[in-house]
Amino acid sequence: MTPRALVRAALADIDTVRDRDPSLASRTEALLHPGLLALWGHRAAHSLHRRGLRRTARLLSVVVRVLSGGIEIHPGARIGRGFFIDHGSGVVIGETAVIGEDVTLFHQVTLGSVGWWHDRRRPRGSRRHPAVGDRVVIGAGATLLGPITVGDGAVIGAKALVMSDVPAGARMLAPQADQHQPRRTRTEAVRELAAFPSW
Repeated sequence: MTPRALVRAALADIDTVRDRDPSLASRTEALLHPGLLALWGHRAAHSLHRRGLRRTARLLSVVVRVLSGGIEIHPGARIGRGFFIDHGSGVVIGETAVIGEDVTLFHQVTLGSVGWWHDRRRPRGSRRHPAVGDRVVIGAGATLLGPITVGDGAVIGAKALVMSDVPAGARMLAPQADQHQPRRTRTEAVRELAAFPSW
């Protein structure tokens, strides 16, 4: 990549952060966003990983995880343009994850595997982590496990656990909390009835 192309890509990343985080007022402020640091660190680590410098790539990813407040992206993961991590803390992206373009992740999202005891049975080099399509939004605390595919434009709600393929445009929502009224005592019920006017 030429220096001019690198600058264009960096400016596009900064603009993505600015567009999706309404709390930011300028490009300069966007430079301090932990998701941006994690993305740039990942790009450098991924380049090292592809050249066979796996230990150096892992070292860089560990340093970036500390500096970004806990965003852990394996150097082997492939990430498209327009990627944005909001808040970022606790995000985990596994080695064989594939992320499309214009994807948004919120904090504590996991793109993980189903466990080494399953993964060791898979053919060497096969995908163990999710593949996420373009324009997908994944809410806070969502967990996606295994070599599943999430179709373009899907939305994964906060706290959702997803372990099977998601069609394009689908909405995967976790159960929402219901409001329950506390049980009234007999005295409270009598007082409430007494408060109504008699007709």
